[in-house]
Amino acid sequence: MSKPVVLIAEELSPATVDALGPDFEIRKVDGTDRPALLSALADAAAVLIRSATKVDAEAIAAAPNLRVVARAGVGLDNVDVKAATTAGVMVVNAPTSNIISAAELTIGHILSLARHIPAGHASLSAGEWKRSAYTGTELYEKTVGIIGLGRIGALITARLQAFGVEVIAYDPFITSARAQQLGVQTVSLDELLERSDFVTIHMPRTPETVGMIGAEQLAKMKNTAYIVNVARGGLIDEQALHDALVSGEIAGAALDVFVQEPPKESPLIGLPNLIATPHLGGSTDDAQEKAGVSVAKSVRLALAGELVPDAVNVAGGVIDPYVRPGIPLVEKLGQLFSGLAHGALTSLDVEVRGELVDYDVSVLKLAALKGVFTNVVSETVSYVNAPLLAEQRGVQVRLITEADSPEYRNVITLRGALADGTQVSVAGTLTGPKQAEKLVGVNGYELEVPIATTHIIMEYTDRPGIVAVYGREFGEAGINIAGMQIARREAGGSALSVLTVDSPVPADVLDRVREAIDATLFVEIDITE
Repeated sequence: MSKPVVLIAEELSPATVDALGPDFEIRKVDGTDRPALLSALADAAAVLIRSATKVDAEAIAAAPNLRVVARAGVGLDNVDVKAATTAGVMVVNAPTSNIISAAELTIGHILSLARHIPAGHASLSAGEWKRSAYTGTELYEKTVGIIGLGRIGALITARLQAFGVEVIAYDPFITSARAQQLGVQTVSLDELLERSDFVTIHMPRTPETVGMIGAEQLAKMKNTAYIVNVARGGLIDEQALHDALVSGEIAGAALDVFVQEPPKESPLIGLPNLIATPHLGGSTDDAQEKAGVSVAKSVRLALAGELVPDAVNVAGGVIDPYVRPGIPLVEKLGQLFSGLAHGALTSLDVEVRGELVDYDVSVLKLAALKGVFTNVVSETVSYVNAPLLAEQRGVQVRLITEADSPEYRNVITLRGALADGTQVSVAGTLTGPKQAEKLVGVNGYELEVPIATTHIIMEYTDRPGIVAVYGREFGEAGINIAGMQIARREAGGSALSVLTVDSPVPADVLDRVREAIDATLFVEIDITE
C-alpha cells in the first residue's frame, strides 16, 4: 500500500523532515515555480510551505487528494483559507513558534532607541567619531508601557523587569489578578501614553485597532518618549507618526511592520529618529525550526485522523459528524461574545443543551475560547493555545451539558462574567436541512437572526419612532440594512435590536446613531471566518 505524499514546497530544516517520520513519501518542489507546484500537488495529501508559496483556490483545485496545508510560520496571507475550508482541506500554522523571537526583537528595538545603536554604527562606519552626538538614556527606573498584555507582552514584561523599569500596561481584556501576577499595573490607554518613556504595542490588527495610535494619542506622549511596533502594520497611523517624529513631538520610534510591505514610498523611511527593520519578528533560525517541527507534527496528526490543535479553519480528529457543524457556529458565538464584552472576562460557561449532549462535545469549549480570543490577542488563536490564553488571563471556564432543550433541538450558550460584575451571554443554534447558523439569544433577549459578517447590536429604551431614527441615519450614510430583529421583555422597557449590514459602518456614523437613540449598549461586531 502506497504511503501518503507530503509535498515540501520551500526550504525547511532537517528537523522538520525528521518530525514527519517514515510514514510518508516526501517529495520536494519549488513552490515559487507555479506550473511545477500545480503538477506536484496532484498527488499530495499534505503540502508544507513558508511565505513564498501561494496556495490559492487554483492550487487547491489542482490537488484532489489534499487534506492539509501546513504553513511553517504564523501568517496565512499566502493561503486562501476560505477556499481550503470549502474543499474540506485543513489549514494549520505554528502560532507560538515566533513569540520569543518577537519579544526579543522588541527588547532589541527598545535598547537601540535608548542608546542610538544603529545611528552610532552608521556614523562610525562612515569614518566619523561623534560620541557626544549619540548620548543616550538608561532604561533603569524608566516607565515602559505595554499595549496588549498577551503572551508576547508577558514575555517582554519578564525581560524588562531585569532592567529595573516600571512596567504599566493597557489591555481591556486582562484581569487585575493576572496583571498582579505579572507584576504590572494596568492603566487606561491615555494614562499609559502620558506616563511612559517607552511604549510598545502588541495588539491584533482588527477594525477597532487599526490606527489606534494616531495624532491624538501621539500628542499625549512625552517629547522624550519612544514608541515601538513589531506586532502588525497599521496599528500606528503612519502619517501621524511621521508628523510627530519630524516635529519632535516624540523622540523616536522603531518599526518592524508597515501598512504596505515593503514600504517603498513611505515617508518614514530615512528619518533620523526612526529605526526600521524588514519584518524580522519571527526571522530567527530557532523560530523557523520550531515552526517547521510544529507543523510537521500537525500534519502527522491530521493524516492520522486525530485532533489537530493548531488547525485554523477546522478541528481535525475523532469528532462525531453530528457535533462537527457546531464548531464554526460556536467560534462565531465566541466572537459575538467578545464584541459585547466591554471589559476583562473572569469566567465563561459553555452551555450545550439538546441531543448534542449524547456525544463528546468537549471540542465546543475549545471552539468557544478560540472565538472569544480571535480578535482580542495579537497572536494567532488555535485549539491548543486558547485554553492557555484563558488561563493566563485568570478566566475560569466550564463546559455544562443539559439534555433539556425546550425550544430548539440543540442550543449552545456562552455565558460569562466580567471584572465589573456584569454578565454577558449569547446563544446560537443550527436550523433546517442546510444547518443555517442562527443567533437566538443576546443577554437574555430571545430572537432568531442568521449570523452574518457584520452585525450591529444596540440596546435602548423602547419608544415609538426609534427604528425610523437609526434607519434614517444609516440610510443617509449609504449603509444597507440587510436584516433586522428587535426583541423586548415588555412594552416601554428596554429593547434590543440586532442589525445585519452589508458593510462595516464608519465610526462617525456609529457615534451619531448611538447618540441619537441614547443607547445603553451599542456595538458593531465583524465576524472573521
